[in-house]
Amino acid sequence: MDWLRNLPLAEWWGGRSSWITVGGINIAHPEALLLLLFVWAWLWWFMRREASRATIPFSRASVLASGPRPSLRAVRWIPWLRAIAMTGMVFALSQPRSGARAERVNSDGIDIVMTVDISSSMLAEDFQPQNRMEVAKEKVKRFVMGRTSDRVGLVAFSGEALTQVPLTTDYPVVLAAIDNLQIGQLEDGTAIGTAIATAANRLRNSPGRSRVMVLLTDGENNRGTIDPRTAAQAAGAFGIRIYTIGVGTEGMAAVPVGRGLFGLRYENRPVKIDEPLLTEIAAETGGKYFRARDAAALQSIYEQIDRLERSTVEAKAYIRYTEQFRWPLILGGAVLLMELWLRARRGVLP
Repeated sequence: MDWLRNLPLAEWWGGRSSWITVGGINIAHPEALLLLLFVWAWLWWFMRREASRATIPFSRASVLASGPRPSLRAVRWIPWLRAIAMTGMVFALSQPRSGARAERVNSDGIDIVMTVDISSSMLAEDFQPQNRMEVAKEKVKRFVMGRTSDRVGLVAFSGEALTQVPLTTDYPVVLAAIDNLQIGQLEDGTAIGTAIATAANRLRNSPGRSRVMVLLTDGENNRGTIDPRTAAQAAGAFGIRIYTIGVGTEGMAAVPVGRGLFGLRYENRPVKIDEPLLTEIAAETGGKYFRARDAAALQSIYEQIDRLERSTVEAKAYIRYTEQFRWPLILGGAVLLMELWLRARRGVLP
């Protein structure tokens, strides 16, 4: 009976399919209900015609006596049964539906890979009262929480790089992975080229309308076999835009240099960030370089990136209903069969 849903119906009001809701039942094609006017107009005409008949179409009483004797009450019911049957079929044609309204949103949003440096220098305590790592995690999490339809991935790097979370819209998973970032998870050092190559590998075949990498580091490239400039050129060829962030104050910062009896041992050392390299990487891919000298500046940077990468997302909503046309169709068919049975039993001509 699914053929009924595909019947071509006249669409009113600007040529678009319309709907109304009555008693929790959604009517997909209310224009079909106009056929009820013809059904009940036919019933009125039929009843008036029958009432105007004053003669019996038999020439001899003996013929009438020998034939079937229809019940007057049954005869009166026949046109009403026909009208009820046609009414049920009209309601089926109008495609009644019920059920919960569930929406699914599909979008071609932005694909973003957050690439975070977890080398030991990120423990530097120049972002008091927290170190660089804790501040970076907090700001990255806030940036992720601002996404609504974008796919987000996470890559951690130091002397090597590792994908923590592939591109996903499951933001709680991404946030949990950011919380779990720890210094010492990977071999120490700063392999910027390897980090770019790893993140670009996640983005190069992504379906997003825009592909973005946000690279946060506090050092100079000193590890890895991939040159950062070469990696940036390859990323740019795939249409990936890289925003680079250099984290650290000017001058000196307390940096961990080893472990002592009472925990980490710190020494004041000069902050070394290869700003020309980070600027060149960003420029090569159409991105931008930022310098974060404190927590507030880092927050402002992520807000700027957020504004730069905001785009209008076209979403499509799909509504799923439970089709209810079968019930009025079954009712109409059953009543029609009842009418035919009654006609045959009482000997009433159509």
